[in-house]
Amino acid sequence: MAYFKLPSGVRDALPAECRALYAAEGKLSAAFSRAGFSAVRTAGLEYYDTFAGIGSTVEQSKMFKMTDRDGSLIVLRPDMTLACARIAATKLRQKRARLCYFSDVYDFSAGGNADREVAQAGVEIFGEQGAFADAYAVAFAAECLREIGIGDFIIDIGHVGYYKGVLEGSGLSEEAAEEIRGYINAKDAVNVEIALKEHGASERAQAALLALPSLFGGAEVLDEAAALTDNPAALGALAHLKKVYAFLGEMGAEKYVSFDLGTVKSLAYYSGIVFTGLAGGVGAPVLSGGRYDGLCARFGRDLAAVGFAIGMERALRALGEEPPVPACAAVVCRPGGERAGWQLYRKLLAEGKPCALFTEEGEVPAGYAPVYIAGEGGIVGC
Repeated sequence: MAYFKLPSGVRDALPAECRALYAAEGKLSAAFSRAGFSAVRTAGLEYYDTFAGIGSTVEQSKMFKMTDRDGSLIVLRPDMTLACARIAATKLRQKRARLCYFSDVYDFSAGGNADREVAQAGVEIFGEQGAFADAYAVAFAAECLREIGIGDFIIDIGHVGYYKGVLEGSGLSEEAAEEIRGYINAKDAVNVEIALKEHGASERAQAALLALPSLFGGAEVLDEAAALTDNPAALGALAHLKKVYAFLGEMGAEKYVSFDLGTVKSLAYYSGIVFTGLAGGVGAPVLSGGRYDGLCARFGRDLAAVGFAIGMERALRALGEEPPVPACAAVVCRPGGERAGWQLYRKLLAEGKPCALFTEEGEVPAGYAPVYIAGEGGIVGC
């Protein structure tokens, strides 16, 4: 076995990618700070029982599990929203909190070309409810994508309440509803139809559920969806989305959004609006978010919550071009010139000029300019 190779699903980030990553994180950090978010760093290891005890939506198969010294089962951080909800519910006293983070999450089950170690940046807003709070979360998500330089993107908005409402009276079990939700989310209309018939869904529910994969586009799809059901909960979800859209118009962000009622994320996790950011040139979402009002209550304190996470590697792919290499001088110290070289090096740093210090041994790597040679006779620029 070649031990210098890495396990599948993980990789090293080389200097060019790190420059792009740190540049994007710096821009996002500034945006988060301006908007009043406070940074947190959550533990990389947590007890498996934490997730099992709250009925977590993170499947066991997704967790990297290991045994602690006392025999307890622990896992690598599988989800940042859960971690932030735990902090807000158990360690913060205020009724409102705005948290942000830069962190890695780990998915044991990822296969193929999928990453098992995923760098994320995100925000979680606790204690805020209603259409205006939801609209702000979507508008701020769009602002963050623009901030890091992504111009070609769209944020698809849905609402799990519409799907839940249509399910009422459908005759479907929870297991069948979850199976069909997965097909709808994947835009797999064929398997949606097969599953609906196999599980004996009512005709009214079948008509609405079969239409879900195609209910995407402008605000007009909300009226199309309303014509498919008379369920109060489903109609209430559509009314909520209309309010969100009106607020987005006032915020100047409506041009960045479309509606996709076929975006039906986990019913056990999300409680209301859900949204996904799609960028040109990337075949998977660069951003994902939504409302999860019941999550904090699982940790013992009921707090409304909405937030989103940006997948940083995908965001970098959407950016395409690498940031330019910053200018950096070099001071090469020959024998007898070490003192003068050190003094020049410290002077340049004090002036705010990037500088690297080298000995005479070997060549100075390409890209450094200007290059100063410090010898017994003084300093020479070249």
